[in-house]
Amino acid sequence: MTPIFSARVGGQTGAPGVLGVVEKAIAAEEAGFDQVWTGNDFLGEPGIVSLAAIAMRTTRIKFGSGVLDPVSLHPGQIAQIATGLQELSGGRFLLGIGAGSDVYFARAGITPALKAAPRTRQAVVTIRELLAGRSPLGTPYAAEGWSEQAVLRDAHPTPIYVGGLGPRMLAVAGGFADGALSLCLPPRHVRAVTRQIAEANAAAGRTMADFDLAACVWASISDDRAAARRILAAHIAEYSGSLAPAALRANGLDVAEFEHTQSLMNQGRVADAIDSVTDAMLGLGIVGGVDDVIEQCGQLIDSGVRHISFGPPMGTDPIGALRLIGEKVLPAIRAQFTA
Repeated sequence: MTPIFSARVGGQTGAPGVLGVVEKAIAAEEAGFDQVWTGNDFLGEPGIVSLAAIAMRTTRIKFGSGVLDPVSLHPGQIAQIATGLQELSGGRFLLGIGAGSDVYFARAGITPALKAAPRTRQAVVTIRELLAGRSPLGTPYAAEGWSEQAVLRDAHPTPIYVGGLGPRMLAVAGGFADGALSLCLPPRHVRAVTRQIAEANAAAGRTMADFDLAACVWASISDDRAAARRILAAHIAEYSGSLAPAALRANGLDVAEFEHTQSLMNQGRVADAIDSVTDAMLGLGIVGGVDDVIEQCGQLIDSGVRHISFGPPMGTDPIGALRLIGEKVLPAIRAQFTA
C-alpha cells in the first residue's frame, strides 16, 4: 500500500469557522499532505459547508468528512451529499461515517433508536447500496418504503471510512467499510487496533491489503520543543477525565496521574493541571521538534502503519505546523517507506 499522510483540521486551534478550516485545508495541500479531514459534530461547526468550500478551493488533495452521523442525517441524505461533493471535486471526496455523540444528541432531545455500532453498520450498508445505484431493499431501511427504482448514481466510487474507537465500531469498520479513522492514544495503540480490524476483515473474507487504516494521532510540533510539549500538555489536561481508565491501563499508563490532572482542572487550576502532565502522559501523542516527530513516526512505520493522520493540537501555530510537517517531516518518513 502506498503510504498516506493526512491532516485533521477544524476550529479547535487557530482561526475558527468555515474560513479557518478551509485555510488549513489549503495549507495542507500546499504542504504535500495526501488527505485532509474535517469534523461535523452535531450542533458544532458546519462541517458539510466546510467540505464544499474545500472542494472548490483545492485542486489535488483528497478530503473527507470526519465524521457524518446517521442520526442527525438520514443515510439517504448522506449518500446524496457524497455524490454532490464527488461531482464538485472531480472524485476527491472520502466519506467518513460515525455513530455521533449521544451526549450531543441528548442536548437536542434526540434519542437514537439503536446503539452506536448497529446504527453505524446499517448506515454504511445502506449508503453503499445507494451509491451503487441500488435501493437498499435488503437493509433495515427498506421498511421505510424505498422504491425499487435506483435513486442515486455515484459517478466516482466513494470510499467509506468508519470513525470509531471501541471493538464494536472497529468490527463494523473491518467488516463493512473501506477504511477506518481510529484515534490511537497512545500511538502504539495502533497495534491493537490493527489486530481487531484484521480479525473483522478475515471474518468478512477480506484482507488488510484492501483496507486503509488511518492511525489518527494527537500531534504537536514546533521548532520550540518546550512550546510543542506545553501545547500537547494543555490538550491532555483538557481531556484527562474523558479517557477510559481501562484503555490507559492497557497501554501501561498510570490512571492516578490522569485523575490528579482532572482534579486540578475541576478546581479551575488550569495552569497547575497543565504542569501536572508528566512525560509518560505526553506519550499519548506525538510531540516535540522535527527530529522528535520523525523518530516517533518511524516507530509507527516500524509497527506496520501505512497511514498516519496528524491531528490537533498540531502546535503553537497550526498553519505553521502543517507547513513544518510538510517541509521537513513528510519527506523523511516517506523515505522510510522506500528504504
